[in-house]
Amino acid sequence: MLNVDGVHPDAGPVKRIATATIGVGLVVLAIKYYAYYVTGSVALYSDALESIVNVVAGIIALWAVSVSFAPADSDHHFGHTKAEYFSAVVEGALIIVAALLILREAWDAYQSPRALDAPMLGIAINSSATVINLVWAQFLIRAGRARRSPALAADGRHIMADVVTSVGVLAGLAIASVTGWHVLDPIMAALVAVNILREGWHVVTSSLSGLMDQAMEPGEEERVRSIISGHAEGALEVHDLKTRIAGRALFIEFHMVVPEAMTVGDAHEICDRIEEALQGAFAHATVQIHVEPEGEIKQTGVPVV
Repeated sequence: MLNVDGVHPDAGPVKRIATATIGVGLVVLAIKYYAYYVTGSVALYSDALESIVNVVAGIIALWAVSVSFAPADSDHHFGHTKAEYFSAVVEGALIIVAALLILREAWDAYQSPRALDAPMLGIAINSSATVINLVWAQFLIRAGRARRSPALAADGRHIMADVVTSVGVLAGLAIASVTGWHVLDPIMAALVAVNILREGWHVVTSSLSGLMDQAMEPGEEERVRSIISGHAEGALEVHDLKTRIAGRALFIEFHMVVPEAMTVGDAHEICDRIEEALQGAFAHATVQIHVEPEGEIKQTGVPVV
């Protein structure tokens, strides 16, 4: 639902969050690169490289959410909400490229392992960046779910994966500094790359599902059925329920059978009642109801209470 000026109420907050993500990413990148600078660790280098991807992905996400909030026009009757899925696909591709670059650096370091400079200082510096990422990732995931933003949610999941790999890197470097097993540094970098590849694959596949007009989760669709059933008094049956998700937008459509003698006005009143209930439960829902006469009853649809 749009404001009186035609702007979606979530547009401002989501854009501000996307902009802040870029700023947080730049701060974390600077901290992680400094940790690499003081140690020469290829594992910390890989961690910093992933932060570069976070910044680039944040810029793409900002563009995507700006486009996604554009109102429907003559060429896009259902709006532009799917733009955020393209952002998530590009982010997944960038993650995979970063992983391949890290693997190359890890292989070179594995062939010529060396002692690290000031490893404990590097660990301390990198830890501060990891804490920042942890807090921001949790915030992004919650914001993405609350505002039905695939771009923010994908950013949050990626940064959370970065947190997990950073913890692994720090643990590996701590062991290497204590034991003198310098080969652990490139091995940890390679493990970071593998984890990044896994996360990149997850981001791409989940975004492609959205581009393919994925239906609601079974539990949520059952909730839709329950709401329809509880607010369709006067109708005979509801059937052919279909749902699809497009970013923050949700589309619900179905056929409603009414008695032959029912007036158009009475049928319209039932439709309004159901639509209001569904939009009250699902803030971004667009509901389409096709009214049919009694002869179209199938006895296979949603029972009416």
